[in-house]
Amino acid sequence: MAFECQESTEISKNLANYSESNHSSYNSAPENLETSKPSLDFNPKKGISSFYGSKQLPPNDVFTNARRSITDLPPALVSEILNCLDPKELGIISCVSTILHNIASEHHVWKEFYCERWGLPVASGLLGAGASDEKSWKKLFVERDFRSKTFLGRCSIDVLYGHTEAVRTVFLLASAKLIFTAGYDSVVRMWDMEEGLSIASSRPLGCTIRAVAADTKLLVAGGTDGFIHCWKAVESLKHLFDLKGVEKQNKEFRLWEHEGPITSLALDLTRIYSGSWDMTVRVWDRSSLKCTQVLRHGDWVWSLVPHDTTVVSTSGSDVFLWETNTGTLLNVVHNAHVGNTYALARSRTGDFLFTGGEDGAIHMFEIISGSDESSVVQVATWIPHSGAVYSLAFEFPWLVSASSDGKLALIDVRKLLRASKRTLGKSVSRDNDIDQRNIEPPQRMLHGFGCNLFSVGIGADRIVCGGEEGVVRIWNFSEALEIEQRARALRGIRLESRMRRRRLQIEMNNKGGRTDQCSVAAKKKTVNGDRNSVWHSKRSISSKVKT
Repeated sequence: MAFECQESTEISKNLANYSESNHSSYNSAPENLETSKPSLDFNPKKGISSFYGSKQLPPNDVFTNARRSITDLPPALVSEILNCLDPKELGIISCVSTILHNIASEHHVWKEFYCERWGLPVASGLLGAGASDEKSWKKLFVERDFRSKTFLGRCSIDVLYGHTEAVRTVFLLASAKLIFTAGYDSVVRMWDMEEGLSIASSRPLGCTIRAVAADTKLLVAGGTDGFIHCWKAVESLKHLFDLKGVEKQNKEFRLWEHEGPITSLALDLTRIYSGSWDMTVRVWDRSSLKCTQVLRHGDWVWSLVPHDTTVVSTSGSDVFLWETNTGTLLNVVHNAHVGNTYALARSRTGDFLFTGGEDGAIHMFEIISGSDESSVVQVATWIPHSGAVYSLAFEFPWLVSASSDGKLALIDVRKLLRASKRTLGKSVSRDNDIDQRNIEPPQRMLHGFGCNLFSVGIGADRIVCGGEEGVVRIWNFSEALEIEQRARALRGIRLESRMRRRRLQIEMNNKGGRTDQCSVAAKKKTVNGDRNSVWHSKRSISSKVKT
């Protein structure tokens, strides 16, 4: 393992060189250990003066430290060292020895890796302090990372029928395994993600529904008449929401304040965010259902995505970054796309932003938060579509886009992120000038369907899309996961058999050189090599006698 610190590297080299020197020469000059200045210069006759400065240290302590490993360091220091590694490096460290395997596997940073990429798992309560029989965070991370690679494998397509007109919005609630869809027929429908069956549908809401958002407590739908229709979750229901209003009447209500069609909705733990063609983004308090902030723009608002105390919105061709508590405008990206900027997506840590526009391009930005102001820096650009990009969805490491050309593009952004201590990637590997030649094209294109795909969502192993055809399609990649798991098990069996054969071969070679003696004797007495030997001569004589 290579460290970036030059001083530590030089000291470690000096220690290694010194451990090979004569022990007697060290013990003969203990008085020379005392130094006056801290220096990195090393002299075997003067001891390790650079490391200990002007302090005098007994020679035996210095000599015993010369061959110590990382496991001899204090646990707090080892923990800090492991915090500087990314998941791949931490996995390599766990393969070095049994001690490092135990330290690296149970390190708390695995939980941070998991939550920064995918958030808390559904059964996060099972991973408490007393849940020793549950899976470790490392196992959860490895399984989820392995599952994310199946989007390049085989998939099956399920087509859900039920809407009578175009589907304008889809929302995938993976934690509850539910899909919500709505469109021009003014009906919100709820589907089972696993079975692909319709669970319930709302009454006609009277206008086109262009936006839907949900969590396990609340479902909201925005209409072109300017209202936000809300359903509260019912604890007694298996599928959370009573869309038909049969159970309880007080679980359904509307919010009115927008003066134009609502185009985008989002939820967090305490707020509701809504964007409209009335050129405003409104922030609502979920407990009081009051509008707390109004963020005004100069053009129609097409999309928004919140994170923590900030929200990013698109208006016309510009991208805006707002502080939601005070309503302060932090930054503006002017003319992000040629034409309108229709789609937004954001990483779970909020550091990276993805935009899609009318020009068919997809841009990736990094949001750098400073003490005084926040800056937005462009990182990469893709142009996978020949039509406008209407929707984006992000689930680490995959970015999915839906376009008017009837295609879906899957882009792996893992290589654009540089792992750091506590974030998905606080810094991006970039130079002063972005080299587009180093940016990989989309890893996969899903096509062959009708034009105008309006909305897309992505889950652990599924992609959901709706468009002008009036149907909802689900790309199911769970079959690819099962195939890859079987192939992985076969590779493990083959590797184990190879290692077993190698161990047997080593044991046979270490039995005292008997194999070598036999090979020498075989070389001296070859059967077919020397035709003039005694054995061949006798055989020829006997054959002549018989004739």
